[in-house]
Amino acid sequence: MEKKVKRTEGAYSKKVKQAAHLLFFKHHRLPGVRGWELKQELGSDWLEVVEILDNQLKNVDLQVSHVFDEPDINLEPSREQLLDARFYITMRGDVDQKTVKTIGWRFDDIAGLAVAVAYIISKQGKASRSEVERVLMEKLPGWRVKANLDNYIDEGYLGQTENGLLYLDWRSRAEIDEKKLVDLILSFGKQTA
Repeated sequence: MEKKVKRTEGAYSKKVKQAAHLLFFKHHRLPGVRGWELKQELGSDWLEVVEILDNQLKNVDLQVSHVFDEPDINLEPSREQLLDARFYITMRGDVDQKTVKTIGWRFDDIAGLAVAVAYIISKQGKASRSEVERVLMEKLPGWRVKANLDNYIDEGYLGQTENGLLYLDWRSRAEIDEKKLVDLILSFGKQTA
């Protein structure tokens, strides 16, 4: 009986390592993997494996996050809905200045993303690319604006429709607390007034 229990623990240990490899390393153009990919690699107990990995990541202030292509998925998605979600690793707490330096983005790139996201939020979730470019050109050199917007799109923070409207894409919805961003901007506005 004990051998069977140890084999199960060993199997979970191996599966947790496998899940970490899938989630930490980029396999496609975008980070992370879909739920159905995790199920295919880890088996039918893939959600339990992801939960174990998430608990282990708490010690290093990381977490397993998931996001849907469609932002309208309810707060308690079913196992079937989770198969279509994108799973990846994010910071668990707030990001400080030292951490930002280690993720490979310049401060002005992150500030530009914050401005773009805040502007799109202020326009009820969609704004023309030319409007966002105009706002960013007030703070960044013109040549950087186009490159930054293209990077934000490539990284999954912003999406762009065929007619040039920008919207918050899956990564913004997963990594950015929109309410907190707006509150920070509003509190900064009060301090400078």
